[in-house]
This record gives sequence, structure tokens and C-alpha cells, in this order.
Amino acid sequence: MRWPDTLPRAVTTPTAEQPVDAPVVIEVRDLHKSFRVPEHRVDSLMERLARPLTRADYRTLDTLRGISFDVRQGEFFGIVGRNGSGKSSLLKILASIYRADGGRVRVAGRMAPFIELGVGFNPELTGRQNIELNGVLMGLTRRETLARTDAVLDFAELRGFDELKLKNYSSGMLVRLAFAVMVQAEADIMLVDEVLAVGDAAFARRCMDVFRERRASGTTIVLVTHDMATVQQLCHRAMLLEEGEIRQIGDPAEVALAYNSLQFAQEVPGAGPGGERIVAVNHAHLVRAQLRGQGGQEIRTVPVGQPIRLDAVFQAVAELSAGGMRVQIRPESGLPIGVFDLEVPHRVGAGERLSVQGSIANPLAPGHYVLDCFIRADRGADTWAMQHFRLLDFEVTGAPGDSMLRLEHDLSLLRDEKSAR
Repeated sequence: MRWPDTLPRAVTTPTAEQPVDAPVVIEVRDLHKSFRVPEHRVDSLMERLARPLTRADYRTLDTLRGISFDVRQGEFFGIVGRNGSGKSSLLKILASIYRADGGRVRVAGRMAPFIELGVGFNPELTGRQNIELNGVLMGLTRRETLARTDAVLDFAELRGFDELKLKNYSSGMLVRLAFAVMVQAEADIMLVDEVLAVGDAAFARRCMDVFRERRASGTTIVLVTHDMATVQQLCHRAMLLEEGEIRQIGDPAEVALAYNSLQFAQEVPGAGPGGERIVAVNHAHLVRAQLRGQGGQEIRTVPVGQPIRLDAVFQAVAELSAGGMRVQIRPESGLPIGVFDLEVPHRVGAGERLSVQGSIANPLAPGHYVLDCFIRADRGADTWAMQHFRLLDFEVTGAPGDSMLRLEHDLSLLRDEKSAR
């Protein structure tokens, strides 16, 4: 059976157990927040003068509707949901930027927020002056901030731009600076809103390294994101918001599946190449996914021209019989450039393991790439059950090139004798 051109994404990867014995550092109880939205905008002075007695009509938008949850010390807590579900409003209430209409929020510990691009910065001040200002706002002394300024500039890759006014920074420079200041603040709690969606791929990798380091060190992190791969890779728990209410809270894999069910309406009729219906489900857990060097050691970089040796193991959570697997390679932000279809060789029962071993030829130019995997199980003639994994990311190293692929060719450059006459 041929695979579809577009595949839904339902992800799952095992995470470390939640620190259940740790004290609660964020307590939210019966939280409410609403906004008044004008039904009719008055955009000009002429319109105001023409209708001076017209009363503005408003409607009430309930952003948060009585939500309650706890976050424990050292927990990596993910908040997901579709646009307009209340995620960012919740984070701003936690950071004391918004005031709740009702309910209670208690936070124990020093907090470092990364809420919105440019918040807390003065565009008329230089980058160095903004580092000093924001460092103090996040709880550092002026002496501590000055001592860490060079580290901030190095992380943000803004050496040489520190005396430039912030109003002349690009959005990428601004987000790197803000995140670098937050990292140096060394707060007990980090609140982060969609940082991975703003910067470039290299910055996103540095952010992920910081998250892994802080997670290992026991920092409490609350992350709002649309990236389900990040949720299932890093979070101890996750929470799904929908229309201002908690739809699901708990295991990141289950929350990711619920999110995808909302995002892709659970069943996508006609998405398969033959009009099959695609259902997002959890088939398996990813036990490990690694690249191997020539000596069998785990690697994260592959030299240009060297084979990409994959070692991945999955454990089935339900029976896998009729179906298959697709492995694909793609740049960090881009479409697949290599697709490999594998068939499940035999019936795999729940609890049994399935491994993917072997090598892939490597004609790739230097750069950052991602290996994805899709597991498909056929449910009759008109339904497929599909699950997506982001297996791993890796670097191809070598002399820089201008193209994504190094293709073999027999082209030659010759002098055109006809035009020379």
C-alpha cells in the first residue's frame, strides 16, 4: 500500500519520572481571566466627531475558566494548546504581567520569564545597557550583571553589537539577547513562551542544550510550545488547554496525542493516497535512537560522504501486524530529501521490540538534519493508524557547500566554438 504525501504527527518518547516527592513551587487554583473586546473600532478622529454619543459595545472573551494545577520543584512542565486556548495568558499571570480576575496563584522561588519578544527592553538603550537593566530586573545585583555581560554577549553571538541601540536589532538578535539574559539569571523557575519558534535552527539547538542542562540540574521550567517533539523529549508532565480549560494533564505522550487529535481533528478523511482515513494513535514507545560511528560508538556528527548508521529500537504498546515504517531525512526546517519505506517483517505483540538497523548513503552537504520515523498500521481497507517520532538530529560536517545534496554528475565546462567565431 502506498504511503500518503502528507502525514499527521502524533509523537511519543519516554521521559524521566515526575519528581513527585519534591515541594510544590507553583500552585494555581480556580484561575479565571477574561478580556473585554470592542465590537466596533473607532479608527479616526472624524468618526469620533461624527458620532460623539455612540456608546462602544464590548463582548467578553473568557481566556481562562477556572483552571487548577501544581508544578513541583525540578519539574519540566509543558503547556500546549491551539492558538487562543489561553497558554500565553496563563504564563503572563504566573509572571505577574497580567492580573487574574479570580482564583489564586502562589509561586515559591526566584523567577526568570521569557514571555514575549522585546518585553522589558528599552529600544533607546544599547544592548549592553539592556543587559544590565534586565539582569537587575531578574534578581541579579548590578555587580553580578556586569560580571556576566560577556557571557550573555557570547551566548547571544552579539559581540560587536553591544553598543548598538536595541531599536536597530533584528528580531533574531533581540530574541537571542533576551534568552541569554534569562539563562544568566540562574533563577529557580524559568517561564518560557515559544522561544524555539522565534530563533533560527542554530539558536534553537542552543536553547535545547540549555533546557537539558537545567532539567538535569533540577531547575523548574514551565514551557509553552507547539512543538510536540520537545514536549515528549523533555517534559516530566504536560497540560493541554482548550478554550481556557484543562482538557488533559499528565503523561507528555498522552497529552501530545490529545493535542494532535485536536489539531488534526483526530481523523483526517481522504488523507491517504487512495482516500484512506488517517487516525493518530500511539503504537509504540521509542526506546533509543542513535547514530553510530565506524567503531560502533554513539555520534552526533557525520563527516561528508560517510554513511549514516542508524540504531533505533521501539517497544510496541499494541499489536503491530499489517503495516510498515517510513524513515525520512530532512533539514531542520524543510521538506524531506530522503525517504525509506520498511515493512514490518512479522506480527509484533504488545511489549515486544522492533529495531531499525543499518546505514544510509550520505550525499548531504554540511548542515543540520533531522531523522523522522512514521509507524503505520492498517485498519481495514479504508483506515490507517499513524504515529510520528522525531528520532534524532545530527550535523554533517565538512567544507561548506552551496546545495543541500552533493549529487554525482558528468557535466563539463567547455569553450563554445560557434560563439567564438
